[in-house]
Amino acid sequence: MHEAYSGLSFSELTGNLRNDIFTFLSKNGCEKTADHCLKVGEEAKRIAIMVGGNPIEAEYAGYLHDISAVFPNVRRISIARQLGIEVLSEEEAFPMIIHQKISKEMARDLFNISKPETLNAVGCHTTLRKQSTLLDKVLFVADKMEWDQPGTPPYIENILHELEKSIVHASFAYINYLWQQREKLRVVHPWLRDAYEELAPLVGD
Repeated sequence: MHEAYSGLSFSELTGNLRNDIFTFLSKNGCEKTADHCLKVGEEAKRIAIMVGGNPIEAEYAGYLHDISAVFPNVRRISIARQLGIEVLSEEEAFPMIIHQKISKEMARDLFNISKPETLNAVGCHTTLRKQSTLLDKVLFVADKMEWDQPGTPPYIENILHELEKSIVHASFAYINYLWQQREKLRVVHPWLRDAYEELAPLVGD
């Protein structure tokens, strides 16, 4: 096992990913994230069924997407470099964003996930990316609908409305929400910019 994971608590995998993720996050002091991941997995499965995606892979991606919460922000850049992850300047300035890339590595290293589609969806669930797959978009939208902050997401009604049109419209609804306030954001991740520029013409914006 990579030394980056040496300070974490582990239990033997049972083959039930839902339970294994919940146990892992709970044992490492991330009970709130454990609940969030289960909810995102369930929501991703529901959306995948709605849009013709693979519900099982969507569910698994949802369970896995925030497993890097076990590393606090102050350690994430160091952990990413230990794992050989490319760190962009925007991620160094705002380390929260790189958790998507760390979760991708952890899914492979700790939970034996090998399907590129699942790993890649986990790896871009915060920002999306250009040429995103259906699974990428499903996880991206599910995560935003089951957000882990108090109260109701300010964009939720728009996402729900756009989801009735397509998963592309729903994805763009959140990206555009951020884009309209980009001057107030700490950083604008280049993957988010790429996704905005690619999807905007597709939804007629």
